[in-house]
Amino acid sequence: MAGKRITIVTAGHVSSCPRMLKAADALASAGHQVHVVSANHTPWLTAADASVFSVRPWTSRVVDYDASSGAALRRKTGVRFKVSQALASVIGADRAPMPIAIRAYSRAHDELVHAAASAPADLIYGGTTGALAAVAEAAQALRVPYGVDFEDLHSGERGGPGSELPNALAARVEREVLRSARFSTAASPMISDAYAERYGMRPLPIHNTFSIAPPPATGSEDGPLRLYWCSQTLGPGRGLEEIVRACGDAGVPIELHLRARPIPDYLAQLRAVRAAVAPNLELVEHEPAPPDAMVSLSQSYDAGLASEEPTTLNSQLCLSNKIFTYLAAGIPMLLSRTKAQARLEPQLGEAAFGYESGDVRRLAELIRELASDRALRCRARAAARDAAARRWHWEHPEDRGALVAAVEAALS
Repeated sequence: MAGKRITIVTAGHVSSCPRMLKAADALASAGHQVHVVSANHTPWLTAADASVFSVRPWTSRVVDYDASSGAALRRKTGVRFKVSQALASVIGADRAPMPIAIRAYSRAHDELVHAAASAPADLIYGGTTGALAAVAEAAQALRVPYGVDFEDLHSGERGGPGSELPNALAARVEREVLRSARFSTAASPMISDAYAERYGMRPLPIHNTFSIAPPPATGSEDGPLRLYWCSQTLGPGRGLEEIVRACGDAGVPIELHLRARPIPDYLAQLRAVRAAVAPNLELVEHEPAPPDAMVSLSQSYDAGLASEEPTTLNSQLCLSNKIFTYLAAGIPMLLSRTKAQARLEPQLGEAAFGYESGDVRRLAELIRELASDRALRCRARAAARDAAARRWHWEHPEDRGALVAAVEAALS
């Protein structure tokens, strides 16, 4: 197929949305003219975005509502967002007019639509919560087809008090954008199944896999066991308190390396738990890193942590970036058995050490086994490399290949 003009849209920073970043790279490599629309609203991600933009062959446009560089737009979008949410709350998420529901769900919807519709395109594809409706509206303005990506079951992301309105608004948007989408994708088979059950349309599963990092990773042979956890935000609800308690029960020297931006006071709370129950554990904090470096930065550790808590429907169904980052780096992982992760676990062999969320005793046993058995660590690393090479890498036909094929089918 001759190269087409494709606009990729995310409501987040491009460096914090690896799915849209990989999609842009894949479609550009397939010979298409790619234009990326993203947002700027969080200062520490701005430098990471600049690093991404500087080495990519595609063009970009940024909707800037950062508190310092885009203060006026931040005030404007903030007022619109709050007013829309108040109206949707009073009227009801199911009864509010769609323009209100959309703007109560997406802070920068109008600006994303304008940015995406300002560049000529043959197809628009996008994901993240705030971009879904913008993709559809911009495509309608340009009279071109569109595709949407569901990195999560957005109508099942929230839990607890106050979750009813955002989940209901998400459901309105999901239903609306799926109605006219030429194609859709999702980040796990179980998320695809959930959309099929709710709306009668099953998105194509495209996993959050990554390119394998050469050379093969090598673990530390001496010293404490080195565990690794990475994400964008370090905060509660990620299973880390459970990890700290299990490390204390394991009773062996351990380093727990955390790469993320901490929520204020949370790191102090985690250190307090460590002081109380795990004096054998050293917590090591690392700054967030650009997306292109995340796999290689994982290679030196003995095991990664995929300690998701089953607190929401989405957390039960998703497969996080962490899992596939660790596999691409060639390191095994400790894996909490949410529904989706438990289904994946048998496919990873000795690369995955599964445990039930809340079972601190079993988690401590697994940590102790890894710390004391060097041969087990070596086998587990080999299993991680084998699993990545066999199936769980971005270049696999069922991930990058399937996405490119879906886009080109929509274009033709």
